[in-house]
Amino acid sequence: MARFNEKKKNSAVKKADSRSLFQRMAAAPHIVWMVMFIVAPMLFVVYFAFTDDNGFTFSNIANLSRYSNVFILSIAFALIATVICLLIGYPLAYFMAKSKPKTRKILLVLLMLPMWCNLLIRTYALMALLDNGGLLNSFLQKIGLNTLHIVGSDFGVILGMVYDFLPYMVLPIFTTISKIDKRYTEAAADLGCSSWQTMTKVIFPLSVSGVISGITMVFVPSISTFYISQKLGAGKIDLIGDTIERLFQTPTTYNVGAAISLVMMILILISVGIMNKFSDDEGGIII
Repeated sequence: MARFNEKKKNSAVKKADSRSLFQRMAAAPHIVWMVMFIVAPMLFVVYFAFTDDNGFTFSNIANLSRYSNVFILSIAFALIATVICLLIGYPLAYFMAKSKPKTRKILLVLLMLPMWCNLLIRTYALMALLDNGGLLNSFLQKIGLNTLHIVGSDFGVILGMVYDFLPYMVLPIFTTISKIDKRYTEAAADLGCSSWQTMTKVIFPLSVSGVISGITMVFVPSISTFYISQKLGAGKIDLIGDTIERLFQTPTTYNVGAAISLVMMILILISVGIMNKFSDDEGGIII
């Protein structure tokens, strides 16, 4: 009997070892990819941020004070776009989650359809609609109204961020609300809760993980975007992404651009860490 148990134990160990070997082999391509295209570029950014033609230096970091207004403007735009996406996206996600299956599929297709197009194409399409000679202003002129100067304004850039990143807010919230057990809302109704109380005390607390995920997925690309601000800002609005691109195009300012990129990475990591802190009760949703 003891010999049988020992053989069974050895067999289990061999299976575990073979499974572990297979898992390591399966993960190897992903690890190589991460090292080559994530870790290595980040190390290069750190290296160039603290070096110049004369070697190691902190001057690149010290020069970042000249770009404080750009940082503040980028953070403000990203926060405004994120709040607007949340105010629009949460009711839309709730409506989609509570709709009939057929209506839900149609709404999902309509939401996902713009994402099938490249970001550049979507931004150009928005320019064609909102430009001074675009479809919107042409229509306003025909009906005798004043034209709206949206392209080249702060509003135009924020509108572009909301338009491009709204699905990233809606989808995680929709997924979370769809998974909420109907018995919770039924119990709240049996206990005399109004629709508003059910929303604020049951549905919203249970969907916080989706809200936090959506906030992160909108805030991170919004703060680092540059193409939207270039086209919809008409070159008048300079955000962090625009500054980094411009600095990297000139060899003499390459190191300063790397320093700004390093600060950007730190800001994004801090924001992700804060979001994870607030989602601890859900077991963490952001890696």
